[in-house]
Amino acid sequence: MIFKDVCREMERALTAEWDGESEQTGLALDMQKRAIIGYEQEVRHIKERIGELLREKEVAMAAESDFTFEYPSWYESAEDAIFHEIWGLAGMAEWFGPAYAESSSAKIIGDRIYFLENGAMRLMPQTIDADRREQLIRALLLLSPEERLDREFHEVYMLDGTRVTIFREGLAKKGLDVIIFRRYIVPAYTFEEQAARGTIPPEAIPLFENMVKVGYNVVFCGSVRSAKTTFLSTWQRREDPRLEGVMVETDPEIPIHRLMPEAPVVQLLADGEKLRNISKNLMRSDADYFILAEARDGVALDTAVRVAGKGTRRMKMTFHTRDPFSFASDAAVEIVRSLGGNIGDTALRVAGSFDYIFHFINLRRNNTKKLKGIYEIGVVRDGKSGGKDRIYVNEICRYNHAKDSWKWTYTISPDKRTIGDEEDPVAFHAFDTGLKALFNRSTLA
Repeated sequence: MIFKDVCREMERALTAEWDGESEQTGLALDMQKRAIIGYEQEVRHIKERIGELLREKEVAMAAESDFTFEYPSWYESAEDAIFHEIWGLAGMAEWFGPAYAESSSAKIIGDRIYFLENGAMRLMPQTIDADRREQLIRALLLLSPEERLDREFHEVYMLDGTRVTIFREGLAKKGLDVIIFRRYIVPAYTFEEQAARGTIPPEAIPLFENMVKVGYNVVFCGSVRSAKTTFLSTWQRREDPRLEGVMVETDPEIPIHRLMPEAPVVQLLADGEKLRNISKNLMRSDADYFILAEARDGVALDTAVRVAGKGTRRMKMTFHTRDPFSFASDAAVEIVRSLGGNIGDTALRVAGSFDYIFHFINLRRNNTKKLKGIYEIGVVRDGKSGGKDRIYVNEICRYNHAKDSWKWTYTISPDKRTIGDEEDPVAFHAFDTGLKALFNRSTLA
C-alpha cells in the first residue's frame, strides 16, 4: 500500500471513531482543533492512536503479507508522517524538527517549500499542493480567531512564538500564495562566542563589557539577518540583573525571561497606536533602562528620544539603516512623518539621546556576520546666544574586509567622559584605557 492510501485509511478510521462517539463528539472536535493548532498533548494523543491502528493493521495482514510502506524521509516516523499529512504542517514539519533548530526562516511560495540553511534559502524536495496549502492556512488562522478568511494578508503567531506572514491571492500572483515563517533563535551567546564566530574582535570584549557597566545608550543597526538583535541580546545579558527594565517589541522575538530569568524586566508588545497610547506611561515609569527591540516607526523612535530626554541611561535599540552617519536624520524623518515637527531640530534630539552606534553587516559570500563599525554620536552645543548646535558622528572602529581585522581610533568626546565619570568612574577608566590600547595595537599592526 502506498503512503497516500495509508493516510486516507487512517483519516477514515479516526474520523469514524470520533463520529461514532456521539456523546464525545464535542470533545473529539476540540481535541482535533487543538492538535491542528499544535498543542503537544493532543498531538501526542492522535499520534499514539495512529500508531495503534498501524499495529492493528499489521497484525490483521500478517497472514497475507508483510504490511510495510515507505513514508517521506522528511518525517521522523510513520505516525509523525501520517499526522502531518492529514492534520499538521505537511512538509513544513521538518523545519520544526531538530535538524533545522538553528534555521530562523522558512517560506512556502506556491507549491515550493524553502528552508533557510547556512544563510541562504534552500529549495526542499517536499512540495505542497494548492488544496493542502489552503488547509494549512486555515489551520494557522485558528491561532487567531479574529482573522477573517477572506483577507489577502494575515500575520499570526504559533504557540512557540514563530511569526507567520501570509500573502494570499490578490496580493500574491495566482497560484503563488506565500507563507513566511520567522522565528528568533535564542542563542546562549556571549561576547566570547560571537568572537569565536568572527562577528566581533575578541580583543574588544573587555571594552564592550565596560561600556555596558557605564550604561551608555546604544543603537545596533544593520540589515536583516546581520546579527544586530543577537548582539543586543548578548549586550543585555551583561546588564546588571538587579536593575529594573522595560522592553517594548513589535514582535515577541527576544525572550528576556529566559536570557535573564532573575532580572525584573517588563516585556511589552506594542507598536503604532498601541505604543502611542502607552508612551506617556512608559515615560512615567521608574525603570532603570529601556529596550526598544526594533524601532520600526516614528512613534517608537519618538518614544526612545523622549525617554532618553528624561536622563534615562542604558537604553538599547535596534534600527534598520545602511549608513550610521545618517542615523539621526533617518530617525528624524520617521518621527516627523508620524508626528510632525522640524527635521533638523528632531535630528538634534535623536543625536543627543544616544551615545554609540554599532553597525553590523551580513557577508553573503561566506555567510558570516561582522561588526562593520562603531560610531560615537552626540551634539556639540554652541553656548553663544543665537549659536547653532551641530551633530557629530565619530568613527572609533572600522572593519577591514581585505585583512579581516578591525582598526580603532582613540577618541572620547567630553559628553561621553562626563557620562562615564557620573555613572561608573572605574568602568569608564577601564573603557578609556582599553580603547587607547586597541588604537595603539591596530596602529602598529
